[in-house]
Amino acid sequence: MSTYIMTTILLCGLVTWLSRVLPFAVIKNMTLPAWLIKFLSFVPIAIMTAIFVESLLTYHAGHWPGFDFANIAASIPAIVAGILTKSLLAVVITGVVAMALLRLTGFA
Repeated sequence: MSTYIMTTILLCGLVTWLSRVLPFAVIKNMTLPAWLIKFLSFVPIAIMTAIFVESLLTYHAGHWPGFDFANIAASIPAIVAGILTKSLLAVVITGVVAMALLRLTGFA
């Protein structure tokens, strides 16, 4: 691998790491206003909703989005697991197992 490519990969990794760590380091010793903390508390659910809805839809150029029924079917037990356990790990494992079973049975 050339030095240029290796340097590019390392610098990209450094920039990615800094952009994730630096904000926490900067605000570690600061007191944030209550309204900002409340606003930031909605960020994780907004991101997860966007990722979740995007995985349920399929895009076809020039048409309305369609539904990915395999992902919808696999998400139902994952949602139930999330409601019952409140555990992200349980949701992920349930979703992966549900999709594996759908693919194993030929529905996906």
